[in-house]
Amino acid sequence: MKLFTGLVFCSLALGVSGLSWFSFMGEAALGTKDMWRAYSDMREANYKGADKYFHARGNYDAAQRGPGGAWAAKVISDARENSQRVTDLFKYGNSGHGLEDSRADQKANEHGRSGRDPNHFRPAGLPNKY
Repeated sequence: MKLFTGLVFCSLALGVSGLSWFSFMGEAALGTKDMWRAYSDMREANYKGADKYFHARGNYDAAQRGPGGAWAAKVISDARENSQRVTDLFKYGNSGHGLEDSRADQKANEHGRSGRDPNHFRPAGLPNKY
């Protein structure tokens, strides 16, 4: 736990660099809210094949907030995928189950964080509300 806390702190400190802490933390908070909204929308839509779109959209929206939002999106995305890998390991053993899906999710996350259009992953027929 101490190692994890240290890594998060160092990541935060390096992410701030020349920005004020207040600005960075505000962007991170708003980016976290963007990620939560994308997750909530994904759960509400419950639309087959839309997972990657919502990954890209959440990361895109958060990164648009600035460096703090991009940092929050990366931390949240990495934590989500890593925790999913651990639970898959307990459920299925070291079978690689879910590994390809996790890699595809991370690709969509990076696509959105880089500022590219999340609609690249939008499935046909997904309601315009999303």
